[in-house]
Amino acid sequence: MKTSELIYDWNQQLASLKPVPPVLLNDETLRDGLQSPSVRDPSIQQKIKILFLMEALGIHSLDLGLPGAGPRATEHVELLAREIAQNKLKIRANCAARTHQNDIRPIADIVERTGLAIEAATFIGSSPIRRYTEGWSEDFLLKTTEKAVKSAVSMGLEVMYVTEDTTRCDPQTVKRLYSTAISSGARAIVICDTAGHATPLGAFALVRFVKEEVVKPSGENVRIEWHGHCDRGLAIANSLAALVAGAVCVHGTALGIGERVGNTQMDQMIVNLKLMRIPPWAEQDVSKLKEYCCAVAQATGVPIPVNYPVMGEDAFRTATGVHAAAVIKAYKKNDIELANTVYSGVPSHVFGREQVIDIGPMSGKSNVVFWLERHGLPADEKCVERILQKAKASDHTLTQEEILPCVQPEP
Repeated sequence: MKTSELIYDWNQQLASLKPVPPVLLNDETLRDGLQSPSVRDPSIQQKIKILFLMEALGIHSLDLGLPGAGPRATEHVELLAREIAQNKLKIRANCAARTHQNDIRPIADIVERTGLAIEAATFIGSSPIRRYTEGWSEDFLLKTTEKAVKSAVSMGLEVMYVTEDTTRCDPQTVKRLYSTAISSGARAIVICDTAGHATPLGAFALVRFVKEEVVKPSGENVRIEWHGHCDRGLAIANSLAALVAGAVCVHGTALGIGERVGNTQMDQMIVNLKLMRIPPWAEQDVSKLKEYCCAVAQATGVPIPVNYPVMGEDAFRTATGVHAAAVIKAYKKNDIELANTVYSGVPSHVFGREQVIDIGPMSGKSNVVFWLERHGLPADEKCVERILQKAKASDHTLTQEEILPCVQPEP
């Protein structure tokens, strides 16, 4: 019997609320992800490695950086652009830019030098609280938007227009800003939950409003994108809600790195889109997802928490007797998929992982026998009992160094 036939999937009950494929992903790891005060800015060699892992995972596009930030940023953006062009990678490129000539012109210059098409992601604050703080009028925002978008278009750049803090912006301003950007030549608009304020219902309502009140009336083929942060721990849920409401692309970063508590977790988006069987992710090879996360962790100095979904050390590891017994019984049926699914909502083998059974204070005999067999060691009754007694007297999961002395026969 197939494992899928043994699971009743309530997630399919409202299939009409799934995202409409194809779903695109834009990787912000090398730009917004590096705005975290705790990360290192990777070397160009490390960034190139990460770029190729993005390509291998099928990520649609990435933000190369903000060349207007200075010489190092400009150099890295250009070198990454050359890698894409020279290796004829499928991944598309964009660059962040304030709605100002000083940020837009460097992008056009890099396009001219490398021959790679790069979309200008021009951003500006939008919410009343930001306008009040900055002393901006709505008229100033509209004029700045129009001037920046038209300027970028005149330089031959495609424009992705980004409003910061959209999730705390009033409907009238949202409508006027996006309408101005579209009429000025922008063909992608990004709705931002910059402060991590949104809930899934709020994300859905905002995206649906933009789709129905701005994009459809414009008569233009405009791509709606969602850029979220995780301050309330809702980044993945918000992103899925945005996709259901009409967004076609989600922005994210590896491991969710970024300012404050970070951005939407790119790796978790890939996991969920894969498991939801949303094209093109249903058929995408994601076996390099672990390598991608580890490369970013090493390059930025951000450790992967042990309980991090899918990629954490404990994601598919158990030392609990009842859980381990079920997994072991599945293994004895010679069914790897069953073993990887019986006590996990994520099939580990799909993402290049496997179930690990350890021995600890909550373990049973089955844990010990399985561990010994996996390590090619005899699992006689006395040996099993010695290890189990040691585990029960311990306050932690036993290490291999603690277990092996118990394997030696008593003198």
